[in-house]
Amino acid sequence: MKNVNLIGVFTIFVGISGCFSVLFGAWFAHAGHELSEEIQFRLVNAHQYQFIHTLALLSVIALYRYQASKWLLASASCFFMGVLLFSGSLYLKTFFNFSVIGKITPLGGMLLALGWLLTIFVSNKLFNKK
Repeated sequence: MKNVNLIGVFTIFVGISGCFSVLFGAWFAHAGHELSEEIQFRLVNAHQYQFIHTLALLSVIALYRYQASKWLLASASCFFMGVLLFSGSLYLKTFFNFSVIGKITPLGGMLLALGWLLTIFVSNKLFNKK
């Protein structure tokens, strides 16, 4: 039962993060050119990684609905926390000049990479059943 609730939280996060990605992308396309190149580069990276990994999380949720697995749950957790720590820290660093938080950005990146590795491992098990 707890896993179902966690998947529900991840699904809500996908909706919020996807919506924010679209809205932020629209804002950035119209107002982003006024920002310095350094800030633009940081925001483009944060936005791109957020959008891609939100879609990755959605895919893992779909796989989990097909075949529940603790490994898929771990992968989803990595994508969830990775987006929050990687993109979230870059947004906070940029918009609130909170530079100390930038130290957790690499941890978010490692979680995103681990999410992909777990997905590969689990997908191989799911689709190569004999």
